[in-house]
Amino acid sequence: MTDLLAAPRPADAPATTRRPVTRWAVAGGMTAGPLFLASGLAQGFTRDGFDFTRNAISQLALGEAGWIQTATFLLTGALLLTGAVGLRRTLRGAPGGTWGPALTAVFALSFWAAAAFPADAGAGFPAGAPDTTVMTGHGTLHMAAGMIGYLALCAAFVILSRPLAAHGERGWAVASRVVPVAVLAGFMASAASVLAFTAGAGLGLLWLTAVMRRLGGAPRS
Repeated sequence: MTDLLAAPRPADAPATTRRPVTRWAVAGGMTAGPLFLASGLAQGFTRDGFDFTRNAISQLALGEAGWIQTATFLLTGALLLTGAVGLRRTLRGAPGGTWGPALTAVFALSFWAAAAFPADAGAGFPAGAPDTTVMTGHGTLHMAAGMIGYLALCAAFVILSRPLAAHGERGWAVASRVVPVAVLAGFMASAASVLAFTAGAGLGLLWLTAVMRRLGGAPRS
């Protein structure tokens, strides 16, 4: 567990027999979280008026350059969906091999919903927006999509702890049951701290990358 870069252990078959397309599908899912966070950080530090202590990454979809974040939502969702398919093929017949990938797919679709229904302006962003946020219909749907998506992700972590435990990855299994608590704690603290919300969401994305690597492996030549 201490080395996320250690050679991953397959959940149901030797790496030599796993189809390359499956390994690449999982690898696509592994890139989703780092890509989303890197895009958010790059935009957040360069967009006028954006403040990580006041604004959520979702708000980057607003304003003239908002198309970048919208595209990031769509690409992240596609990569996560690809990863879910790869996990399903990797874990076929293993404990949690159905619901873990299915819930990961729900998480993926929540990014597409977030792209379709942008967050509300407020807290000074986009530049010139008022400090207060007035909830709109699309903003409410955006929040609902995020809530459903992350609840699905947290449930997926708990379920995916089963194949981890079944193959002797006890530390990883325990961590996959603890991480959802930290993710949800960040969401619950969002009213008091946007940074806590961002940290919780980021932790969920990065842990999914780690779990996908451990269960599905990375492509090999």
